Amino acid sequence: MKLDLLLRNADIITMDPDRPTASSLGIWQGRIVGLEEDLSGVEATQVLDLGGATLTPGFIDAHCHTTWFGLGLAELDVSGARGLEELYSLLRDAVTDGGGTKGEGWLFATGFSQTQHGGLFPDITELDRITGERPLFMRHNSGHMAVVNTAALRLAGAHSPSFPDPDGGAIVRDAAGRPTGLVQETAQELIQQLILPYALEDIEAALERATAYYASEGITSFTEAGVGGGWIGHSPAELAAYQRAAGNGRLHARAQVMPVLDVLHPLDGHTSDSPDAAPAGLDLGISTGFGGDFLSLGPAKVFLDGSLLGETAAVSHEFCSHGHKDNRGNVGYFQADPAQLRERIESAYAAGWSIAAHAIGDRAIDLALDILSDCQATYGPRRVPNRIEHASMTRPEQLDRLAGAGIAVTPQASFFRDGGDGMTASLGLERLPWAYRAASFLEAGVTLAGSSDRPVADGNVLRGMQAFVDRRTESGAVFGNPAERLTPLQALAAYTSGAAEATGSLDVKGTLTPGKLADFTVLSASPLDAPDISQLRVLATAVGGRFTYQSTDFHTAPASLVPAGQSHHSL
Repeated sequence: MKLDLLLRNADIITMDPDRPTASSLGIWQGRIVGLEEDLSGVEATQVLDLGGATLTPGFIDAHCHTTWFGLGLAELDVSGARGLEELYSLLRDAVTDGGGTKGEGWLFATGFSQTQHGGLFPDITELDRITGERPLFMRHNSGHMAVVNTAALRLAGAHSPSFPDPDGGAIVRDAAGRPTGLVQETAQELIQQLILPYALEDIEAALERATAYYASEGITSFTEAGVGGGWIGHSPAELAAYQRAAGNGRLHARAQVMPVLDVLHPLDGHTSDSPDAAPAGLDLGISTGFGGDFLSLGPAKVFLDGSLLGETAAVSHEFCSHGHKDNRGNVGYFQADPAQLRERIESAYAAGWSIAAHAIGDRAIDLALDILSDCQATYGPRRVPNRIEHASMTRPEQLDRLAGAGIAVTPQASFFRDGGDGMTASLGLERLPWAYRAASFLEAGVTLAGSSDRPVADGNVLRGMQAFVDRRTESGAVFGNPAERLTPLQALAAYTSGAAEATGSLDVKGTLTPGKLADFTVLSASPLDAPDISQLRVLATAVGGRFTYQSTDFHTAPASLVPAGQSHHSL
């Protein structure tokens, strides 16, 4: 047998406990076929001497919003603005640079957060002055709210003070009842229904932009956390855009796609199929796991509550009103009536779907645990694990319940730097040890998946790993409980073997083990002993043994170092 690719002289961190390190790795037809002595005497079409660079399993982002991120790359990015005047200036420039009048087309902006502006939101009067009759939709970086102008509210018929708030959302108003321009949670859909659906070509182009960016950061697989409907989806045919992108070579990382629970509908089948609940799914009965190694369906995504920064998460204790003791009695809220949520989740589970429940607050985690535990008891466990997305506020007694039920969690270390100080003020010191656990999840035996929630937060995996290790906020403080810090090895595991286990794919990826997919990342040095993991460089990324990214610093050894009889190709 002649290998397709032989990598040698590398510092290989396999993440396989049975063989944790190696210096050479062989690839054939997109799979790893051997390490070290397994490769003795075997020839290869291409041999690369990595000169001691570090090789790890390809990074996996287990929760991100790829279409949203890719679309945002072509929109006005306001994340760098500091102070409302700077934000207004960016909007003015966008209106001017657009080359049209203020009445032409939508103005889309992304990356806004009040934490970058001293806790202040834009004045709708000033927004109207800048944009005129041109409707504005500016996403908050949490995804759980947006800033709009009067033109957008008028188009939605929602500008009147008497317009009712939708279930699970709010049109924020001032003391006189006038809209402030802030729309929270499901109220965003009032505006989005004027914009959606995006054309499949636009989504496909967004996927290409986003996944090329992912490749440059060492990401070889990701889970798209919600498509097809609700305020997080972009088209009812969004999966078709993924299929087109994959078929046209425009998808540069493996994708697991979660449909939102909203798009599932009743299925008529034999009465013996689901005796305890009417099944709800997608046509032909396809469900979690459908697809292949490159593109597949993941769990169904359901939102139980909101966000911490927006103080809409369902928590058991009042938020601290930005750190002051005169709190408002705010404990957040559920996205729908809990009984209705239970019924919809059980219907999806009965049809074969795993469930990924967005649950930020501890009250929402209680609800998720109760529903998922009952579903598993009635219909059995799922091959692709059930998950709680974010699991941001987890009480101590909930840890054993999560482990016992085999439910994976996806807390985002990427929130610590930019949002940690704000969340500390909202939560208060007493409950801060519950926030964004990491080490205690592992100690309890809970599967921990590394993820970013990009573009809600920074998606760079190396910075995410460092954040798990040091938990530093923008002010330099340690966020939450210092005992929740991970070791570098645990942080690397979160984005490789842990994320693979949480996505139900550890049998084919997550470790550099013979027989598994040849997905790997080449780094400038080892993350296990780097003083600052975030300062490492991604030299190259490969999916199925094919390079999706090569940096200008990715140099291979000269041909003289390749044994006779073997060809060498420098990339």
